[in-house]
Amino acid sequence: MGNGGQPRGKDSKRLRAQEAGEERGKAMGKWTEEVEELVHRGRIKVPYTWSVGEAGSRFFVELRDHQKIWGTRCPACKRVLVPARKLCGQCFCQTNEWVEVSDQGTVQTFTVVRYPSEVQPQKPPFGYGIIKLDGAGTGMTHLLSGSDPANWRIGMRVQAVFKEKRAGNILDIAYFRPLGE
Repeated sequence: MGNGGQPRGKDSKRLRAQEAGEERGKAMGKWTEEVEELVHRGRIKVPYTWSVGEAGSRFFVELRDHQKIWGTRCPACKRVLVPARKLCGQCFCQTNEWVEVSDQGTVQTFTVVRYPSEVQPQKPPFGYGIIKLDGAGTGMTHLLSGSDPANWRIGMRVQAVFKEKRAGNILDIAYFRPLGE
């Protein structure tokens, strides 16, 4: 401050910018009084293609051709990463050792989908869960189905159900079904 309490320099510029912003805000608020506010609900579909890379390609080929689930072992922390990855996200080390893991595992967490939507991969009820496969050091996000969701629980044992016609993607595993039901 200075000159009888008037702002100077940067403070003066900041005050003028604040006042201008307040005026713009008042003007912007008026348009909704003068114009009918409309909301357009739409869906944008953006087709795209990308390479899944060396690790992803081998992972998906094994699912498609052999109904086998493979991971890669980090040489530093020794975790088996499933789905297979070229680099460990914790250690940032390159992974070169391939490890076959079981098609059975344990549900770490899940949610149940009860309402239909055209973007869902199947009709409700089904679940999305994180499954830690036997032999893996990480959880894998996938679908749960094949029984009444009211009976599902964290810690539940599940097994992969493969599609008859496989295309080389994560949905070659149709879903994981609870064991013992």
